[in-house]
Amino acid sequence: MSLKRKAMGTDSEGLTKQQIRSKILSRLKIQKEEDRDRKSNIVKQKLFRRAVFKRAKAVMFYVSFDGEVNTQDMIKEAYRLGKIVAVPVCKNDRITIRPCLLRDGAKVQKGPYGICEPAVKKYVKLEDLDLVIVPGVAFDKEGNRLGRGRGCYDHFLKKIPFDIPSIGLAFDFQILPRIPATATDIKIGEVIFA
Repeated sequence: MSLKRKAMGTDSEGLTKQQIRSKILSRLKIQKEEDRDRKSNIVKQKLFRRAVFKRAKAVMFYVSFDGEVNTQDMIKEAYRLGKIVAVPVCKNDRITIRPCLLRDGAKVQKGPYGICEPAVKKYVKLEDLDLVIVPGVAFDKEGNRLGRGRGCYDHFLKKIPFDIPSIGLAFDFQILPRIPATATDIKIGEVIFA
């Protein structure tokens, strides 16, 4: 759904980023697994119908964890469609993200934040990506994104070429009327949610 759609979810007025983050992360943890799976499948269907996704040859997904919209089925389906799949890998400074090729059936290991990443690293140039799928704790209708507070994705999104689209994936309760944003926060192009 486009960001122009009326925002739903938690009332964020007057809350700090940390308060919003805490509230939404709690909701992610308590969401029933069957609801998470059902909504993740709806998000997947919406994403895969988008022209920008259909055209994309190389897609950078995130590897879902901790209650996020599940990307595992999306990644498997992207392979089936013949797409090149990249996923984020955190470098030693724990802030810098680099897109890394994730081959079908490749061995994975836990990275610095406990998120799975390819055991064998083959990095993808930013300009070779056609689409970046972005995680977030919360989003608003202006394209503002609230992450987990480390700034990794803001740092990364600043570096990708301007013509590479970015799409956030979320559950309906992660879409807020407004998220407090600063000059270092990078907006995304669209959010798909269910």
